[in-house]
Amino acid sequence: MNVPEDRRYTKDHEWALVDEGRVRIGITDYAQDALGDVVFVQLPAVGTVVEAGGACSEVESTKSVSDIYSPVAGTVVEVNAELAEAPQRMNEDPYGDGWICVIEPAGEASLEGLLDAGAYQALISG
Repeated sequence: MNVPEDRRYTKDHEWALVDEGRVRIGITDYAQDALGDVVFVQLPAVGTVVEAGGACSEVESTKSVSDIYSPVAGTVVEVNAELAEAPQRMNEDPYGDGWICVIEPAGEASLEGLLDAGAYQALISG
């Protein structure tokens, strides 16, 4: 499984990447593989306030429907609208074109409490 070193991870298989103080989020390679073919993504609305660990999106696959949890608290400032027409991008490129949204953190972009790549790799290998 691909686990990029430049991100932090949740135990629920979301990733967070800080870019200029904002946090881009998506699901991990492990999560997209476990879900199977993604057929629909319910994106949060821009302006939605999310809590760390709170549901911010929903992904429907050929196997199940799963909530996606925000790794940080803040406000959604951008969504990947292309997922509406091409939800399979979450399977094809979970760390690139398959991102879900960008969050303006409430306060400092804190990723404390999230797993680094090594700890996440250990979690999914265990």
